[in-house]
Order: sequence, then structure tokens, then C-alpha cells
Amino acid sequence: MAYKNLSDFVTKLQENNEIHIVNTYVNPSLEVAELADRFSKAPDAQNKALLLVNNGTEFPILINALGSENRICSALNCTDLNEHKQRIEDIFKAATSPKRTLKDKLSFIPLINELRSWMPTHVKKAQCQEVIEKDVDLSKIPILQCWKHDAGKFITFPMVITEHPETHSRNMGMYRMQVIDKQTTGMHWHPGKTGDNHYEAYKRLGKRMPVSVAIGGDPANIFSATAPLPENIDEQMLTGFLRRKSVELVKCITNDLEVPADADFVLEGYIDPQEDKFLEGPFGDHTGFYSLPDYFPKFHITCITHRKKAIYPATIVGIPPMEDAWIGKASERIFLAPIKMLICPELIDYVMPFEGVAHNLVIAKIKKTNEGQVAKVINALWGAGQMSNNKTLIVVDESCDIYSRDAVISAIEENVNPAEDVIIMKGPLDVLDHSGPKIGLGSKMAIDATKKDSKQGKCTITFLPMEPLSQKEILAKATEYAHKNTTASIIITYDKSIQNIDGQGFENKYTSEQFIALWHILNNYNPSKDCVTETFDNHSYMIINGCTKIELEQLRDTPSPVTADENTIEAVEKICSQNNVLLSSPSLQYRKLLHFDSAWRYKKAKE
Repeated sequence: MAYKNLSDFVTKLQENNEIHIVNTYVNPSLEVAELADRFSKAPDAQNKALLLVNNGTEFPILINALGSENRICSALNCTDLNEHKQRIEDIFKAATSPKRTLKDKLSFIPLINELRSWMPTHVKKAQCQEVIEKDVDLSKIPILQCWKHDAGKFITFPMVITEHPETHSRNMGMYRMQVIDKQTTGMHWHPGKTGDNHYEAYKRLGKRMPVSVAIGGDPANIFSATAPLPENIDEQMLTGFLRRKSVELVKCITNDLEVPADADFVLEGYIDPQEDKFLEGPFGDHTGFYSLPDYFPKFHITCITHRKKAIYPATIVGIPPMEDAWIGKASERIFLAPIKMLICPELIDYVMPFEGVAHNLVIAKIKKTNEGQVAKVINALWGAGQMSNNKTLIVVDESCDIYSRDAVISAIEENVNPAEDVIIMKGPLDVLDHSGPKIGLGSKMAIDATKKDSKQGKCTITFLPMEPLSQKEILAKATEYAHKNTTASIIITYDKSIQNIDGQGFENKYTSEQFIALWHILNNYNPSKDCVTETFDNHSYMIINGCTKIELEQLRDTPSPVTADENTIEAVEKICSQNNVLLSSPSLQYRKLLHFDSAWRYKKAKE
């Protein structure tokens, strides 16, 4: 269904027993994030959205609204995330199939009508403009400070709408916004993102850039703002496809941009490309580590409009799994179809496990017909849009169940010769990856875990905990361990402190310890520097050093894992007790990972 507004979606969540309403006061500064973190990591029956009606403002906060499979499906108008993938495949087949007869040609008309139904429409009056406030004051909105070392309050679920000054193509992206004062925020768009491309175009022309930010409304639109669409495809079209109904747009009050009419809030304003940028951050990010400060444009707000009974949607990100994992899962399913059809036809399926925080790990299943096909798939995927930021790619054949961690581990153990089946190369990384020597640039690793024509020897995988040691010492100890083996092996070192973390377990070989260890390893390892392959007694072994780098070996400033502080944990514990919420703080466990109580440690701390 197409939701009339965010309140309509909240009603649906209530009907499905998918939301917990909290009437006790919860402070938007730190406490909301800590409470939401407990719910987002809870077992399925307890993982619910939160509506926090008492937060010091007139607007309730909705958080973790998309943080489960059921809720993301409700938001995207489906019962299974694969439904939209199948719809895309069906539409593509219908559009490209031969039209030999009149009947075939006439059958194309319903498809054209369906495509037209996704196009945005325009209205003159809108819910989002029921209240117009030109005396701008962001303090009236319950904007969150999520984590202790965040630089301040951040708008975390904004739909940032811009238009290219020459082509007039529209973009709606999700870029976090740090509050600077009552009328100004930062605009955190990375170089190469569409919003930044529009900004650079205005800068070249020497013109002020109109910007509007929608918050709330139909949750399908919130998802579309995060989707990895090509630059010139309107995100409002994707929303129309998902909800099977066009998005209504209304013109803003103080600029000429159009925004979704069902939004709960709209922040209208501009960015001056000639103005000095603002040092934004740090911010507890979706990698589970803080992203470090950098310079970004300032967004000046000229007007705020909102619904009379507006709800403020927010999200938090940090150590997985959290709400963003399910948003990423929806993108994974929906965009499988175009990747298969346009880029990699031998691709059967792929999965981005939550511990890989989207870009750090992809497992791809292919229909293998020749020995060179794996290399083709690796190059195709690493050249495909945002998939180019992937750091670790494991390729298996069609016999492997990629949704079973055990099956993937078995495929590696049965089919991989570390000396022959591992590819490491230089390439782009997500700008939040802190492992590489430069921002957005490092190295990548691909593992060919498909069956080979020649018989492979057995390869064992060992996770080896280590005390804080130098790279040289870790490699020496891991090498000593490898030399005791009589078969090929992959030895993955990780911080011993992870052994002390208790959490929800996984079946069979895959444990909660391995989940946290793999998340930590994938964030910290730089394949070209931290992976060593050798041959000993006619069998090969590979060492992957996923430990935290000691200070003198840091390539860059090293960020800290994102956790709540002890005072916030204690305050939220009282809120949970008052509301009969029997969920402990994940941060009580994750604080064992901390090496320093700050957002980051300087590279030159001991130089």
C-alpha cells in the first residue's frame, strides 16, 4: 500500500504489534540512541520500532521503524524483499521480448501505463505545508546526538533534494546533517555523490545552490533516498515503482524545488558554494566506527514547513546489526535484477552479510561454465557502481547455499588453494574505510571458492585470537601456527578482547564471537598489507591480520568503535525498568573493544 504519511505507517506498525510506544521522558541527546540500540539488536520477538512521545518537544520521535524484515517489507509494499526483484525482471522481459503480432504489440500498452503511473505528479496544497515557519529554529525539532564522541546533533534520516543547474535532473539523496546553529547545518555529501556533483556545477557557475530537505512521509521514499541509483534516474520514480502509486510533489515556499507532499517536515534553504566549508564530525557511523572530521558545505535554512501532527523520524548507525542493515538488505534484493541483466548474466544471487556493513563483504553465487568466468565476475562486480567500493568478494558456484555461513566456510575449505585462488589488487574503497593508506583508496581481496577441474587439497580456516602486538610479531606467531599444519590453511588473526564478548549465538560453526570478529577484521584489514601467502612443505597457507594496528603502525588516524558511555547506559537502564523493557545494553559488551576513550587516535601519537 502507499502510505498517506508517516502516521499512517505508524498505525500499520501498531496493527502488526511492531512498535513500542514510550511515554517516559527520553533525552534526544544520547539516550534515544542507546535505547534504540537495545531494540535493534534484540531477538526478533523483541526487536520493535520505537515511538518516543516525551522528548522535550511537541514532535514524537520514530526510530528503528525499518529495522526488521517485516517492517522493511511493510514499508516497501511487499511480503518478501524478492518480490520487487521479480517485478523488475518481469518488466524487463516484457519490454525486450519480440513484438511480432498485433496482440504482442497491444500487450505492451499496460506496461507503458504502469511505467507512467510511477511518474511524480504535482499538487498545489500539501500536508507538509500545513505549518509554515520562516523564523527558523531547529531546536524545536528533537534532533539526536547519537553517541558520546559525536560532534553534536545530527539529522540522520534526511531526504536531500537538489537539481543540476544545467540539465535540471533531480536528485534525492540521504546525507547526514550536523546542526551548527538554529538556522544552519552541515551537508555531508562525499565527493562523487550526486549531491556533490550538483554542488560542483553551481560552484563552476558561481551561483547559489537551492536545497530542500524532506523528512518523513511514506517510508518508501525514505528508502529511495538511500538507494544506489544511477545519477540521472529520479528517486521519486523508484518510490512510485515500490508503492505502485506516483509520488505527489509540491513546490517549496522559498525556493523553486519540489518536495514530497506527504513529508512530515521540509527544511528549505540554500548552499553558497563560494562560502568556506565547515569542519563536520566526528560521527558514529554505519561501519561501527567513528568517521573522522572533514570539511563539508554549510546549508542555510530559510524556512521550515511541517504537518500539524508531524512525527520526526530518525535512525542511528553503529556496530551491526542495526536498522541500516535492513535498508541495505532491501537494496541488495531489489538491485540484484539489474546487475544480473545488465552487468553479470552468470550471477545467480549475491548476499551482503550484516557483519560486512554493506561494502566490506559480498558473497556471489554464479553459474560457472569455464575456468575464466570467476575472474570475469570479479572484474564486472568491482566495476559496477557502488559495488566498486567492495573490499572482500567471495565467489562460489551454484551448489553453495550463500545464506548458510557453514556452507560458505565449507566451500572455501573444500575449494580454495590460498596460493592460487586469492586475488589482491589496488582499488577504490568506501570513504569511511579507515584501513587504507588514503581516503577512498586501498586494496581489495577476492576469493575463488568455486569447484575446480583439478582436485584441490583440503584447506582449513582458523580464527586466531591475539594480544595487542606489532604486525611483525603477529605474523611470526601465525606463521608458527601455520607450519604445524599438514594441509593448506587460512589463518585469520583478530583481537583477543573479542573473546570476552557475549552475544546472541549462531548455529553450527558460526558463533557470535565470529560475527563480531569478522566485522572487526573486515573493517581493520588492508589486504595488500595485512595478507601474506607462503608455501611450506608443499602446501600453501595465507595469514590475514585483522587485529587493531598498534599506534606506530597506523596508516592514518584510527577511529574508535561506536559505543554508549557508562552514564548513558545507566540512565537508559532506569527508563527500561520503568517501561518493563528487559533488554540489556549491547555497549556493555562492545566497550571491551575500546583501546581509547575518544573518537579516534592520532597517527602521530608516539612519533
